Amino acid sequence: MRKPLESPQIFQERRKRLAELIPGAALIMAAPQEQVRNGSVHFPFRQDSNLYYFTGFEEPETVLIFRAHETPQTVLFVRKKNPEMETWDGFRFGPEATESEFKIDKVYPIDEFDKVAPELLKGIETIYYRLYQNPAMDKKFEAVLKQVQSLRYRAGHGYPEIKDTKPLMAQLRVRKTEAEIRNLREAGEISAQSHFEVMKYTRPGMTEREVHGYFIYQALKRGAAREGYNGIVAGGPNACTLHYVFNDQKLKAGDLLLIDCGAEYNYYTGDITRTFPIGGRFTDEQAEVYEGVLKVQKQLIEHVKPGIPFQEFHELGADLLTDLMFRLGLLAGRKEDAMKALEHKKYYPHGIGHFLGMDVHDLGYYKDLKGEPIRIEENMVFTIEPGLYIPANDQVAAPKYRGIGVRIEDNIRVTAPGHENLTVAAPKEISDLEKVIGIGPS
Repeated sequence: MRKPLESPQIFQERRKRLAELIPGAALIMAAPQEQVRNGSVHFPFRQDSNLYYFTGFEEPETVLIFRAHETPQTVLFVRKKNPEMETWDGFRFGPEATESEFKIDKVYPIDEFDKVAPELLKGIETIYYRLYQNPAMDKKFEAVLKQVQSLRYRAGHGYPEIKDTKPLMAQLRVRKTEAEIRNLREAGEISAQSHFEVMKYTRPGMTEREVHGYFIYQALKRGAAREGYNGIVAGGPNACTLHYVFNDQKLKAGDLLLIDCGAEYNYYTGDITRTFPIGGRFTDEQAEVYEGVLKVQKQLIEHVKPGIPFQEFHELGADLLTDLMFRLGLLAGRKEDAMKALEHKKYYPHGIGHFLGMDVHDLGYYKDLKGEPIRIEENMVFTIEPGLYIPANDQVAAPKYRGIGVRIEDNIRVTAPGHENLTVAAPKEISDLEKVIGIGPS
């Protein structure tokens, strides 16, 4: 019999906090539909982050109803035990084992959802539900609402109010608990060690795909369940494509290799980017660009402390990278004019980072409803990832810089005195990189 990945107490505490935030209301969440890849082959199933956040339950065909009405109650609807299907597709907990192993108040078979849900919701005035995310669940939800309205109509009430779950979940998930920090620290360590092994492994003549596969191997070997997102392995000018997806070209000696990959551990992901020379040595031009980006990243990381508006990092990063562009001759004229005209975005088109957690671009807002910047707080976790990308066909850049793409990314936790770098084990100093690139597997 399988066991929950983590202690049920972790999820009980989260539901307790949820009850405090939505007194008298209910929340409904569903597992995503299993998706066909081709023919009779499905993509690997991964539980919805929010559903896992409250339950720790990983199976498909699952619906959560949490009632904060009077005495809080957690109800799950799950697949029945089915020995025949388990012979084909593997173990299922079933209602009874789910209730006992995951400490859920009440668990029903999923095929009883349409019958049970209206009774659970008839006395609720507000329901939190995310529309337009799961079409099949939307249809079930609509049918249940009609039954709820019918039950409420006899008491002189219409439909309950429907509220979007996303702002609520952002409020809950943006500041990490100690359990979440432990998972993120482990995900960061696995990701960093896997990057380190890739640096040692990589040689000219390999393909981007081979290097990507080696990262995945190293991550799974160290306890990751999967990649946290589709990894980017981009050699030479391919690094100037921000979300390069092909990962199939041959690596050439003398080019730079940009690797943006992260490992997922207990549903929390690392997100690291490193850029290093294929063959082991930076050219003078590559080192000039790389050191410029690294200096910016270090300044930004040192700037992290509670109370600073997150938007300030984006602005500071753009300012420092624009200085670098002027030093490299990519921009000319007055800096203020160039930035006002957004000329710097030609070489740095993305933001300086994003929240990190169960999703690589994790829930959290950068501005409030009034448009005021959100200030970072202790135990928020986000990436710091400045970059500079000079296209191979750029006619403004000096020929020696063309085709150079550099991004350096780490995962930063906000602490009371400042910050903790969760991915510090992945080398990024030029001297450290040149010592390990291509020396071979451990």
